[in-house]
Amino acid sequence: MSHPNGRTPMGDVTRASPPVHVRGPGGPWQPMRTALAARGSAVVHTTWGEWLPTALTGPALRPLLGRDWQRYRRTADPATRYRFAATRLVTKYAAAAALDLLPAELDLAYRTGGRPYLRGLDLDVSLSHSEELIAVAVSRVGRIGVDTEPADRRLDFDLLSGHICAPGERRALLPLPPRARERELLRLWTLKEAYSKALGQGLRLDFSGFSLSDGGTGLLAPDDTAARPGAWAFTTHRVLGSHLLSVARHDAFPQPPPGPRTRPVPSRRALVPVCPPG
Repeated sequence: MSHPNGRTPMGDVTRASPPVHVRGPGGPWQPMRTALAARGSAVVHTTWGEWLPTALTGPALRPLLGRDWQRYRRTADPATRYRFAATRLVTKYAAAAALDLLPAELDLAYRTGGRPYLRGLDLDVSLSHSEELIAVAVSRVGRIGVDTEPADRRLDFDLLSGHICAPGERRALLPLPPRARERELLRLWTLKEAYSKALGQGLRLDFSGFSLSDGGTGLLAPDDTAARPGAWAFTTHRVLGSHLLSVARHDAFPQPPPGPRTRPVPSRRALVPVCPPG
């Protein structure tokens, strides 16, 4: 099940672009825009510490957080509060870069189960964070999900494989050396988490009831019908030298049209904080 460069062989990996490291509100955002224009989706990653100055000192934090402001204010623990702010800021800045809008112009809301979405806009978003890492995926061609875990996380194969793996996946892992088996189980878990997030199911989905091997079996489309062959693409990357980042992308159309949106938007607007920090 292994694949060079940390990618999985499932689906059409040519549809996926490597994650882009953005080090703060200043980006760089152009690599993400380029990936989005060429392939219809993009993924960025960062650390919450890189966004902490904006979360701590930005006078425009309230309009940037929007409907999340009250939750931010109700969170008592400072570290938890600032991490929450950082994840929402990264989500808004990434979506704003994709749409050529200002972050404060976006209305980030949540569906039942907590899946984020942008009110009134045709861009799908997904958010994941683990320890210091934050990852955001965006897609204009269908649903997308992202999941992250520390690459050195240990999983008990005997205890968890029956919950994570379909029977064929478990059989494929059994001959591997124990540590390699754990690593592959972790990678498979993050891929299935990303798929579940794209569907809006979260942990409610039975991971043992579908397989990602051999092109995937038992996969669903977002409308709960059987997914057409090749509709899903799955990739895993190692980022920051310490984390796995997995992406599940569903294409709503067999050949999604690349290129920018047809809806007119303001052009060349700088993605900087509405008010400079400090």
